[in-house]
Amino acid sequence: MTTQCVTDNAVVDGWNGAEALRHVVARNLAGEQTGVYSVCCSHPLVIEAAVDQALADGTFLLIEATANQVNQFGGYTGMTPSNFAAHVFAIAAARGMARDRIILGGDHLGPVCWTGEPAEAALTKAEALVAAFAAAGFQKLHLDCSMPCADDPAQLGDEVVAARAVRLCAAAERSARHTFGTAGIVYVIGTEVPPPGGADERLSSVEVTPLPRARRTLDIHRDQFGRAGLSEAWQRVIAMVVQPGVEFDHSTVVDYRPEPAKDLKAFAERDSDGVAFEAHSTDYQRPHAFAQLVRDHFAILKVGPALTFALREALFALDRIESEMLPPDRRARLAEICEERMRAEPKYWQRFYEGDVQELALLRHFSLSDRIRYYWPDPAICAASEALLENLSGRDIPLGLLGQYMPLELAQVRGGTLAPDPTALVKAHIRAALAPYAAACSPEHG
Repeated sequence: MTTQCVTDNAVVDGWNGAEALRHVVARNLAGEQTGVYSVCCSHPLVIEAAVDQALADGTFLLIEATANQVNQFGGYTGMTPSNFAAHVFAIAAARGMARDRIILGGDHLGPVCWTGEPAEAALTKAEALVAAFAAAGFQKLHLDCSMPCADDPAQLGDEVVAARAVRLCAAAERSARHTFGTAGIVYVIGTEVPPPGGADERLSSVEVTPLPRARRTLDIHRDQFGRAGLSEAWQRVIAMVVQPGVEFDHSTVVDYRPEPAKDLKAFAERDSDGVAFEAHSTDYQRPHAFAQLVRDHFAILKVGPALTFALREALFALDRIESEMLPPDRRARLAEICEERMRAEPKYWQRFYEGDVQELALLRHFSLSDRIRYYWPDPAICAASEALLENLSGRDIPLGLLGQYMPLELAQVRGGTLAPDPTALVKAHIRAALAPYAAACSPEHG
């Protein structure tokens, strides 16, 4: 898979995407203020916004799919890994970005979707999962075997987690070699893995991974990779998931503080065997925190719900604008339809949200965990989203009305840098959430 790579995160000829990531990590560990953000989302408008951001910055773009979102059975998006790859590449091509500037990653790849089954059955499916991602050309895989299965104890030991990760790595290596004749995938490991999409419980603080635990995780994985004959693959382990002290729940954000993570920073600089850190749940951090995380060797910053939250904000703002401009019988009624569909199919939010009728209604739409994101593929919601954008396309939205619901975008419209087109307004709002990540990872482009 010949692609392009980066120096200073700018695209140049000659390297592939996995090598690009290894290069960025090496520079970060050498003390440079450089990193990479990972967009964990499948929504077309979010991907378009991310592509536009990367094109504006002249950088490559890392896009990842989680195991519950995309898997060999379709996930909640209905897409297999090969479907997702084609989906991303088609969007990028339509925006004018070359395929070889996209790096695809798989996030939380393991038995997460099958924890209700015995471990052996779940791991067999997880092996097929990583094999499908590898065969589809994904170049970065996060091996996450931290969750117990039906016949496991409540807490898995590091040795068990590492052994299972090694088993999945072997499956990915076999699949890549069978498909492409070589295996150049880069891997992320780690047992300190926060729940995908944020915490379920209310938070006031989060414990930073203690240094001895991080060291033990790295040592055990290195040893088990070697015992399994995967020493060469170990050289392609670029990052480890640890808890830097950042998290969010339905209504709270725990902000990053560098001081509690200073031991991890020193460990990365001196003793980590060239392995940096990957930070999950960085959504909703304040802009300066991203630069601090990158400086402290969290070279990979994951973002997902913050981008779909921005998508929802923008679409609901347009829904309000539509209600002011169109008669009731011509409105798309997006917000109403979202509420109808979420109440009719509560499986993605019901066990996560608690409260009375009013509190549940607020959480369904406005929770920072953004479980509404699971509903964007719903056919009725898709149709309403498209109708909303079509209803406002070509219409002159009064500046006063635009400023009422989309003040950030009004400033850009008035400055001549943004067209007052509804789709452009939505993507601009998403990019506003993504821009601090881009600035922190490539400050020369910020």
